[in-house]
Amino acid sequence: MSTPSQTTDDLGVANPSDSLPIEVSVVMPCLNEHETVGTCVKKAVAALREAGISGEVITADNGSTDGSIELAEALGARVVRVPLRGYGNALMGGIRAARGRYIIMGDADDSYDFGDVPRFVQELRKGSDLVQGCRLPSGGGTVLPGAMPWLHRWFGNPALSLTARLMFRMPVHDIYCGMRGFTRVMFDRLELQCTGMEFATEMIIKASLFDQRLAQIPITLSPDGRRTRRPHLRTFRDGWRTLRFFLMFSPRWLFWYSGLALMLLGGVGYAVALPGLTIGGINFGVHTLLVASMALQFGFQSAAFAVLTSTYAIKQRFRPSSERIDRFFSIFTLERGIVAGLAAGIAGLAAIATAAVSWYRADFGPLDYAATMRLVIPGVTLGTLGASLVLNSFLCSMLGLDRR
Repeated sequence: MSTPSQTTDDLGVANPSDSLPIEVSVVMPCLNEHETVGTCVKKAVAALREAGISGEVITADNGSTDGSIELAEALGARVVRVPLRGYGNALMGGIRAARGRYIIMGDADDSYDFGDVPRFVQELRKGSDLVQGCRLPSGGGTVLPGAMPWLHRWFGNPALSLTARLMFRMPVHDIYCGMRGFTRVMFDRLELQCTGMEFATEMIIKASLFDQRLAQIPITLSPDGRRTRRPHLRTFRDGWRTLRFFLMFSPRWLFWYSGLALMLLGGVGYAVALPGLTIGGINFGVHTLLVASMALQFGFQSAAFAVLTSTYAIKQRFRPSSERIDRFFSIFTLERGIVAGLAAGIAGLAAIATAAVSWYRADFGPLDYAATMRLVIPGVTLGTLGASLVLNSFLCSMLGLDRR
């Protein structure tokens, strides 16, 4: 809040003395936004002044050539030039240069009302680490006519937001909303990596995974104020990039549990098909054995993929480790993986060798199809799984070299 020791510039932006640090930094990425950046800067400046908040407005410029830089500076913003292109790069550059305890970010296209800045600050002061704006009616927000394409409003955004809530258990109804507030401490802790449009999605997913306190406030989305440039978003490309990003975090229920379920199904198939049981008038023969082998292979690859992606995600700080993961790696080691893989491979080769001996004894003539395949199919399956286990063990060990 304003105090006698604080001064203000001609535009009303708080300029704290050295004894009064800046509380809030409003950061807006900019790339040739001369039509709208001025309006956004003026709204942010006015919001800080009227609320008596000690703050600054930063325009993170990503290479504008249309006069956006000069306009933003003239209206009271501090321009931070970010040479590396990309939405995430621009925001990270602006945030790292920010001096505030709290950061409020929003696009410079005049679709967000920077007059809402004090509302975000209020929630942050209450103890939230991240305050997400929500434009959708499901979270109390408002989308003005013409502000959001029909497909985004009624299908893409709600569907992906619901997916995020289910996969990552986050209380957010609008993951795409680009206006949000967060603490500088949280930003530094998350070590965000994405340089493109996934930056905002990465932030909110990691905030949930790292147990940060999330809040949501409804806001209004207005039509884009630009007239000579198309929006940066591309419906299907960016939708797929978001879904791909979700999958990269490898939630347990998607790959690990489904993999274990397939392996269990394959084991049941072997239990009834290997001895050739007949249950309820249905005979389970070698064809069932083949399908069961496929389930075992797919299940193992899915479970291995979950382990590998989790290892990579933890290594790259995309997600935190957990007691369950640490316990898994205390049991699983490269050496144990190699031993188990070699044992499976040897057992498979033994089964194939037994079938080969039977063929030799028959002078390499015709064999009993059902009996022979009950040796060859398990042999091939065990050999393949064993080789996959050895190779995946090496890869997992390489990805987690710093684990002890």
